Amino acid sequence: MSQLKAGAILSYVSTFITIGIALLYTPIMIRLLGQSEYGLYAMIGSISAYLSIMDLGLGNAIVRYVARNRAIGDKESEARLNGMFLFLYSIIGVLTILVGVVLYHTVQKIFGESLTAAELEKAKLMVVILIINFALSFPLSIFGSIMQAYERFIVVKVASIVRHLLNPLLTLPLLYWGYGAVMMVLVTTVINISILFYNVFYCFKYIKIKIHFGKLDFQLLKEILGYSFFIFLGIIVDQINWNTGQIILGAVSGTMVVAVFAIALQFVKLYLTFSTAISGLFLPKVSMMVAKNASHEDFTKLMIKFGRIQYIILSFILYGFILFGRPFIELWAGKNYSSAYYMVLIIMIPITIPLIQNLGLSILQAKNLQGFRSVVLILIAVFNVIISIPLAKLYGGIGVAIGTGASYLIGNAIVMNFYYFYRIGINIPLFWKNILKMSIPAFFSLVGGFLLNIFIPQVSILMLILKIILFSIIYFTFMWFFGFNSYEKGLLLPILKKLKIIRVIKPNGSIS
Repeated sequence: MSQLKAGAILSYVSTFITIGIALLYTPIMIRLLGQSEYGLYAMIGSISAYLSIMDLGLGNAIVRYVARNRAIGDKESEARLNGMFLFLYSIIGVLTILVGVVLYHTVQKIFGESLTAAELEKAKLMVVILIINFALSFPLSIFGSIMQAYERFIVVKVASIVRHLLNPLLTLPLLYWGYGAVMMVLVTTVINISILFYNVFYCFKYIKIKIHFGKLDFQLLKEILGYSFFIFLGIIVDQINWNTGQIILGAVSGTMVVAVFAIALQFVKLYLTFSTAISGLFLPKVSMMVAKNASHEDFTKLMIKFGRIQYIILSFILYGFILFGRPFIELWAGKNYSSAYYMVLIIMIPITIPLIQNLGLSILQAKNLQGFRSVVLILIAVFNVIISIPLAKLYGGIGVAIGTGASYLIGNAIVMNFYYFYRIGINIPLFWKNILKMSIPAFFSLVGGFLLNIFIPQVSILMLILKIILFSIIYFTFMWFFGFNSYEKGLLLPILKKLKIIRVIKPNGSIS
């Protein structure tokens, strides 16, 4: 089996493990920690995410440029390139320490009014551990990127899976013994650094890389930084949208509210995981279409084709969460977290629009027009922060969710749809006409789900599972006969045959 194919399989394995850990490990962890301690852990996790942006988007650049030199076969240039990246990341590691020192001394000012004295001391200790983690991680991280450039996907993905599994396996016993959030950050740091040192060993032992330090090639450095710039902007936008809210809530509302909002974000991020499962696979196809000067109609057809498939998946998840999300959260995390249900919906509904249009991003990248989107998203992310602060003071986690949802609706949905239509030439009215037609049977399945909730009482997890199964049958039945086109039915036929649910369902809907 090739490294690429095995790596793809292991990527899906890693994704399912991540989802499994989130669903199984998180409820145990939050009960052992308690709501306040979990909120503190989530808040520090958001700070850690901000430290990670000091990578500057160079990780992808390492893979690209090392792979290019590898293809040319210029070992000397590759060694100098490795030395340059190691030098750059060592500087970033030193800067991380300086930023961390400033951060350590501002924890009191930012969170002093909302955290207790004991929580502040824990927060400071966790910040110190994070500084050590990132100061070492940045220079060591180049070796993982080199492994990817050499297409050692199996080792990279196995290491990622081991990292995901070790965290709960080592943390849970310690939680049972009474340790808290500080211990969790320490365990994560030890696992992370250990994996990174293994990458160093692998690169020297098996890839036999060489590192030469010399005079910096400023022309190459300028090219690399230019390539990394838009990646860096995307990272900043993600950090602002998905981590600033917890910091704002930690500053104005305390750890209890942060804990609830953190649970809401867990579900939103799982939703994002499902939405991006296949989107990256289209970039090569779109790039070839651009190279062959494909027409606007061709891009419109592809965007509709992909958008319909995304809508089938995401509307099923969204409507299922609308119907059963609140009882699931109460059973999964506890009744103290029930308000997370409304936070999830406030964010999930507007982000569904850009998620079913993910192919548009591939088109922008292929046409090298992602600059406009990056600028728009940065402006909208800043708008998100500005409105979330007063909303957090007024409505807590609900307010932050409103800020995030409104930002995605304005930037990713409204502005980008105009850009796709007027600048890229995508027939957006036709796209939404297709989605609207599919929304009618999807809506009737939602009505069927509400009837299930009325006639089947919610008394246990088994009854909840039963209702989810019944809703799934209702949803896909309505969509099969009134929503799916021939292509979409053709995608499901092999699965249905293997499951032996039916003998044959022809694409036109008839059964033989």
